[in-house]
Amino acid sequence: MKRPVRLPLMLLALLCCSAAAHADDTRFSTADLNRVAEVGEPALSRDGNLIVYTVTTANPDRDEPQSDLWRVRYDGSGRVQLTHTPDSNETRPQWSTDGRLIAFLSDRKLDGDASDDDTHNQVWLMPSDGGEARRVTDMPAGVEDFVLSPDGRQLAAIAFDPEYPPGSKKPKHPLPIVTDRFQFKDDDSGWLGNRHKHLYLVDIASGKATVLTPGVHDEQLPAWSPDGKLIAYVTKRGADPDRHLNYDIYVIAPRAGASERQLTTFPGSDLDPYWETRPAWSPDSKRIAYLQSGEDKWIYYAPWQLAIIDVDSGKATLPAPIDRCFTKPRWSPDGHSVYALVEQAEVTHLSRIDLPGGKITALTHGDRFDADLDVSANGRIVVLGGDDLHPPRLSAVEQDQLRPLDDHNAWLDAKRLATTETLRLQGPDGTALDALLVKPVDYVPGRRYPTIVRVHGGPVYQFSREFMPDWQVYAAHGYAVLAVNPRGSSGRGFEFARAIYADWGNKDTQDVLAGVDHVVSLGIADPARLGIGGWSYGAILTDEVISRDTRFKAAIAGAGSGNMYGMYGDDEYAREYELELGTPWAHRDAYDRASYPFLHAGQIKTPTLFQCGERDFNVPCIGAEQMYQALRSQGVPTELVMYPGQHHGLTVPSYLRDRMERNLAWYDRFLKPAGAHP
Repeated sequence: MKRPVRLPLMLLALLCCSAAAHADDTRFSTADLNRVAEVGEPALSRDGNLIVYTVTTANPDRDEPQSDLWRVRYDGSGRVQLTHTPDSNETRPQWSTDGRLIAFLSDRKLDGDASDDDTHNQVWLMPSDGGEARRVTDMPAGVEDFVLSPDGRQLAAIAFDPEYPPGSKKPKHPLPIVTDRFQFKDDDSGWLGNRHKHLYLVDIASGKATVLTPGVHDEQLPAWSPDGKLIAYVTKRGADPDRHLNYDIYVIAPRAGASERQLTTFPGSDLDPYWETRPAWSPDSKRIAYLQSGEDKWIYYAPWQLAIIDVDSGKATLPAPIDRCFTKPRWSPDGHSVYALVEQAEVTHLSRIDLPGGKITALTHGDRFDADLDVSANGRIVVLGGDDLHPPRLSAVEQDQLRPLDDHNAWLDAKRLATTETLRLQGPDGTALDALLVKPVDYVPGRRYPTIVRVHGGPVYQFSREFMPDWQVYAAHGYAVLAVNPRGSSGRGFEFARAIYADWGNKDTQDVLAGVDHVVSLGIADPARLGIGGWSYGAILTDEVISRDTRFKAAIAGAGSGNMYGMYGDDEYAREYELELGTPWAHRDAYDRASYPFLHAGQIKTPTLFQCGERDFNVPCIGAEQMYQALRSQGVPTELVMYPGQHHGLTVPSYLRDRMERNLAWYDRFLKPAGAHP
């Protein structure tokens, strides 16, 4: 197909952006996006002397992200890369109890095996001091998650039913996808069909796998009790598990034919896998710490509470019921307290929750965002967290002090990065609001700047004090960045979050615009050069804002939608829509409100760039396509960019850079007319 005439102008703008970035290599540029190393999944050895973790970087030769295992001593010495696999990834590292072995997931092939390009994750074992790894599992559909037994002889694995009958030859073309499920697609797993994922018991010596939980349901998040007698896991049951969010924790003995036992009975979600948090066994195997939500209808609006359940009696308690979210609980060795991440406005801190009194003591402080942690059997603690100027990094926690253990992004020290400040303001009805402001690099007081308003996803999420690479790129190119946490955001309690329940784009739009008015009144934002944009719900809200207000001169909506009639049944959220909005045929008013941008597209005057991932089942491309078509129909400047093979979150390094460069070019085109400053 011939390219539209406007594309060469876009490419010229891209080249100009690239040239400007290279003119000053101390500024954070689009090329630096793929230099940032992502540290994750810290795991302490039982004796607390060693930590294994993952580091994900961009592999330029394969144009793919690459994840490898690293190891460092608790004292900070001996940091070493354990795996070097440019054609595969290693994740989910775990220590054997004796510390001699590290188990992990990898999609690597066996030596000499070139027969199948469609490799799946399997469990591998390697010596803890490095060396050759051996594959333990051979599950036809791969392994999604696993946990080692305390004696090191077995593992519990989560795996999908085989796609093809055992022993059969893989057909030339994929089999037809047949389903009668209510939820028939998932952005992570793809088309669900009638296959389910179950808990398997695997003998490490032989690799023999035995299914423990067959049936028309799915199991996730396995956790083996320290005494080795039980495996806990999370599942949904009932006549149609796809129709509700009532996850429960079950336990089962690790032997073939064992009967499972339901442990939690709260009529809402007990440990939704969304939070990537396993059931946490107490050291004496008598209790489990986990996360409990509100009732189903509140979906993700209600803060997740720390819960403790007695395994024998099934009695559950909330030791510290506060109006905030907890994640990643870990027990202290004496069982007298639980460590967890606690979210507050704009920050998330590692905290200790004393039992049974429920006193919460923050162990990390200040403007930072903690993402993960681990605790060893002798009480040593490591936390993974970062701030505005540092991507997440691993630190030892000692007497409320942090001692860094990794330095995978030391190159950032040579960059001139923009700092972040918190703004306090009020919404139009007097609601107290917070926003983050990033001023341009080389900001000059008294000068107004083109300003980009960033809108977060979720909707129940928040902008936090964490390293935001795209904000740094914008600031390096002379933009101010405003990130408002409007009603619907997390970190401020249930009432604040549910203020937009079944009413998207109303109060949160008002709050975003209040933030814009505030930075204009401060003399920072140029009211004639305002841009807006976001991804996922951030794009949904972007569509809402530009359909209600014409002040923005450029917008970018990535993986969004303005028409919820069109999304019902095409994305993975039919259950959530019905819980919050009802069905489209029975609740037209609710869907009209949620579809305001598409139904009022004639009011949109803002030039808008729409983006999506071709294989996104979370917010499919139909959402971007329909809004693009509506603006194209009216002659409003617009473009549509679809990234091939990508799901909801882009992963291909060249696509990530392409998106950033296109975003810059789009904003420059409309917010930096010739002769404008800066």
